[in-house]
Amino acid sequence: MMNTTRYTRQIALQEIGVVGQQKLRDARVLVIGAGGLGCPVLQNLAAAGVGKIGIVDGDVVDETNLHRQLLYSLKDCGQGKAFAAAQAILELNPEIDVTVFSTFFKEQNAFQIVQDYQIIVDCTDTIAVRYLINDVALVKKIPVVYASIYKFEGQVSVFNYKNGPSYRCLFPETEDLNTIPNCVVSGVLGVLPNTLGNFQATEVLKMILEIGTVLSGKLLVYDGLHFQTQIIAFVKHPKAIEKGIINGLKILNTIQSKSTEAIDLAQFLDKSKDSNVLIIDVREINETPKFAGLNVLQIPIDSMAKASEKFEKNQEIVLFCQTGQRSKAALHYLKKEGFEAVFHLEKGIGELQ
Repeated sequence: MMNTTRYTRQIALQEIGVVGQQKLRDARVLVIGAGGLGCPVLQNLAAAGVGKIGIVDGDVVDETNLHRQLLYSLKDCGQGKAFAAAQAILELNPEIDVTVFSTFFKEQNAFQIVQDYQIIVDCTDTIAVRYLINDVALVKKIPVVYASIYKFEGQVSVFNYKNGPSYRCLFPETEDLNTIPNCVVSGVLGVLPNTLGNFQATEVLKMILEIGTVLSGKLLVYDGLHFQTQIIAFVKHPKAIEKGIINGLKILNTIQSKSTEAIDLAQFLDKSKDSNVLIIDVREINETPKFAGLNVLQIPIDSMAKASEKFEKNQEIVLFCQTGQRSKAALHYLKKEGFEAVFHLEKGIGELQ
């Protein structure tokens, strides 16, 4: 049952009401970057009652962030931004569901991260990542709310919205994606990203609620020093769309063609909590660290052939050893024998030491 008291003033708006508030509760928004832009976006989406929020950032909080990244305080320095941001917005609104991706957004994880979300908010400051976000979003048909800042100026737009223009339509790709400085190099007035982040949050809420005019095909340029704004219209370029989709599909196909059998420690720990998954330690009996979980068997690799005769071929199996080498060899054996759902801990259980 939704607690409407918190949102009384918002629900009072004729354009929102209880139905609109339910739309916000049902919405799934991914925020990539929990820095200067991401902080106000996250704060406003959480306060508005957006029900599911994903946060992607592999960086840690630094004291130099604090003049503009207002979700954090000195006690957060050294902590991962994604986790610190999640804690902050859950304190603001414990009714929402927050998923943390404490990693940088890259080709290897992009499609996995975006798969559950209906809107992406690009709060990054790296040109190459913006193209990646655009291309992945084009393939998945997800709109992107974009902003960028430079010293006292910023800009906002919405891409891939209802088959509208993309990031590449506005910014054709250049040869050198590292020539444009970020705020570390050029500096930034602390209030500016908060202003632009508020603009981004507004566009997200309008899309969820299906109200107002969305900045699709329009670039809002804001000059904070002289308080001037202008809106520049731009059009969809089929070749730019095509390039983005081709690039996105190329990334997707590369990922799908690679082995998905190797899992990391976090995935391993998740699977070890599932009573339907068989966890097999292929080390010798005296090796440590020992691992206790559901359905854990110790079967040294030289005993695997005989022991596996008792397993169902469709049984999900996760193998581990000290470094990942023996478990990988055991995986290849089981796959050759026709087992369908076999995984192994890529870097071994030694990571726990």
